[in-house]
Amino acid sequence: MGKRIRKLKKQRLHSEGNDTLFYGMLIIIAVAVILWRAFDTKVPFWTFVAVFGVIYAIVLNFFRCPIRYFDGDVERTVVAPADGRVVVIEEVEENEYFHDKRLMISIFMSLFNVHANWFPVDGVVKTVHHQNGNYHKAWLPKASEENEHADVMIETPEGISVLCRQIAGAVARRIVTYAQPGEECYIDEHMGFIKFGSRVDVFLPLGTEVCVKMGQSTTGDQTVIARLKA
Repeated sequence: MGKRIRKLKKQRLHSEGNDTLFYGMLIIIAVAVILWRAFDTKVPFWTFVAVFGVIYAIVLNFFRCPIRYFDGDVERTVVAPADGRVVVIEEVEENEYFHDKRLMISIFMSLFNVHANWFPVDGVVKTVHHQNGNYHKAWLPKASEENEHADVMIETPEGISVLCRQIAGAVARRIVTYAQPGEECYIDEHMGFIKFGSRVDVFLPLGTEVCVKMGQSTTGDQTVIARLKA
């Protein structure tokens, strides 16, 4: 692998939220003006502003785009691809790519988490595949296979294959994946984005050292979730 390069420019909000935030603000302003002019009492206006102001603040937080840099040793290190909470740590049969047992670590992202996704390892992107599907609640076991998802297969410098799966949830309806087959990828770079509640699964070889526990909160690109064996 070549020298790790910081490709991302600093920004406060993710570009995926530009349209949502812009048109949402226009609608809020328009309705607020109508309420202000339509009623003698200002209670409807202030109620609307208070309720939708909070909702807009939540959505604004959702589209934050923190630029983070991992300070530790990246060799054989697997970092959390997303902010959220660990909901699965178990051995599973992965029959789409590996056709054998893998260790799966799953991170669920609530509406209040940043929804940018990071590459969990340094390596080369081998495969990118989007699969349409259902929209079960993201924390359910069947969501990994049955929900709409996008798969990114990465080969590390040591030749270890790591599968990272972005999964749509009951509310999420759009998965964005920036990874492209054949390109080098690095921890610290954004792999993609999922809108409005979802989860990310990481499939690792059996024998991988797990560094997190069930229910633990994770910070994308910062929390070490596993270390690959030699």
